[in-house]
Amino acid sequence: MLSRIIPVFTLSFFLFFAAANTAYAMHITEGILPFRWVITWFAVSVPFVGIGVYHVKRKKKKMPSYLPLVGMLGAAVFVFSCFPIPVIALNGMATSHPCGTGMSAVLLGPFVSVLVATIALLIQALFLAHGGLTTLGGNIFSMGILGSFSGYFAFKIAQRCKLPLFWCGFLAGMISDVFTYLGTSIELGLLVINTGGSFFKAAAEIFGVFMMTSQGILCIVEGVVVGFVLVFIYKRRPGILFHLGVVKDDTKPMQT
Repeated sequence: MLSRIIPVFTLSFFLFFAAANTAYAMHITEGILPFRWVITWFAVSVPFVGIGVYHVKRKKKKMPSYLPLVGMLGAAVFVFSCFPIPVIALNGMATSHPCGTGMSAVLLGPFVSVLVATIALLIQALFLAHGGLTTLGGNIFSMGILGSFSGYFAFKIAQRCKLPLFWCGFLAGMISDVFTYLGTSIELGLLVINTGGSFFKAAAEIFGVFMMTSQGILCIVEGVVVGFVLVFIYKRRPGILFHLGVVKDDTKPMQT
């Protein structure tokens, strides 16, 4: 199953790498997390990845086109998160970038979205020096788990409030970004505990730096992109959203 998904990511990697002149470390940079936090974040993240694999195996039996869709969205997440914007105030510990997990969570479900983010983060760590292997668990937690589940639930809550499809997608993309960087801020904030610093103050300051610089704008931009993508799919191929469970009835017009 993974052998069919990974080639799509790999192709996207080569296309991006061929056009790149400079590689910036992104996500949480290699070597930032102490060993105990490396183990902790891997222990938290691995079960979610395992459940994601199980969901893909189960869903591909019901929907023959499911694996190509996972690969396509995986490539989108990979490319989305390959545009780092260095945050100078964090002294190279992390960079800001779009995520794409809000969109993948809405279309594939949060657990599969975690798996998609994991593969994207792994390829970036291995070939682009973006993030790292020791920080992979932490990056999965922030971008994969928090990003996917927050975006998914934001979309579902917006649906229950009967918001138009665009605004449901907008909230999914925006909230996913916010929680991704909230997670990163928490992980970096925890590093000051052993030095006698205040975790809450450090996490709040890091999160503030993200939001007041590039990420505040990127949250809105990504929300707009996800909203337009969902509306585009609904107008052109509503059956896709119906089969994925994004909308309940592809024959009943809904507000976009």
